[in-house]
Amino acid sequence: MTDAPDLVRYSFADGAARITLTGGDRGNPVEPDQIDQLFAAVRRAGRDGARVIVLDAEGRFFSVGGDLGAFHGAEDTAAFIDDLADGLHRVVSELIRSDAIVVSVVHGTAAGAGFPLAATADVVLAADTAKFSLAYTKVGLSPDGGSSLLVHTLGLHRVLRLALLGDLLTAQEAYDAGLVARVVPAAELADAAEAVVAQLLAGSGAAQAAAKRLLREQAVAAPEVALRRELLSIRELAVGADGREGIAAFLGKRSAAFNA
Repeated sequence: MTDAPDLVRYSFADGAARITLTGGDRGNPVEPDQIDQLFAAVRRAGRDGARVIVLDAEGRFFSVGGDLGAFHGAEDTAAFIDDLADGLHRVVSELIRSDAIVVSVVHGTAAGAGFPLAATADVVLAADTAKFSLAYTKVGLSPDGGSSLLVHTLGLHRVLRLALLGDLLTAQEAYDAGLVARVVPAAELADAAEAVVAQLLAGSGAAQAAAKRLLREQAVAAPEVALRRELLSIRELAVGADGREGIAAFLGKRSAAFNA
């Protein structure tokens, strides 16, 4: 889309690709233009031979998740969800399969699809103010974006609690659970990220890539299968009665009246 706003910024230097979500004035919502640009940036990092990919965001939030207003306004909701989830899942798969070590830098809230996007990284860094939320069921939807892969990191019942009860996971809780590698004061987050990047670049890229492949394949041999199941589930729910009601209630700032 040639007239799309710039929602992702890319730079590359000294073996490190830096990909920044730049829609911070709107909370960096997951939307088609952003996903297209994010996928292009990740592929560009591969062509540039990046050993490290840093994923961060401008504004108060890492990402507030999917743009529910766009869901609600779509002429064909099923097709819109299909395209959006498929695009997001291509990004997730590309990051998982990349030989580059992916470092996400999370401040503020990573909610909805923003949570698994941040968690897709091999190394997750978080400000002490960061929070993680799977907010899908509150609006009548099921998780996507690789949320089901969190089970392998956080454990089944913790993820069930996050998905079913809508609990927030603080940065410290995410660290204690093994998701986050470092928790630092917000003012020190950028410096902490640079230190981790420098540490990775000082090591053996071949050994790091091999370690990533071996460990990720041991955890989940075929992540794309899980991503496909997520897509089919959220598409079905988005066009169902509860999905339509949940999104409308969220946009109307009222409590949802779900079917029994």
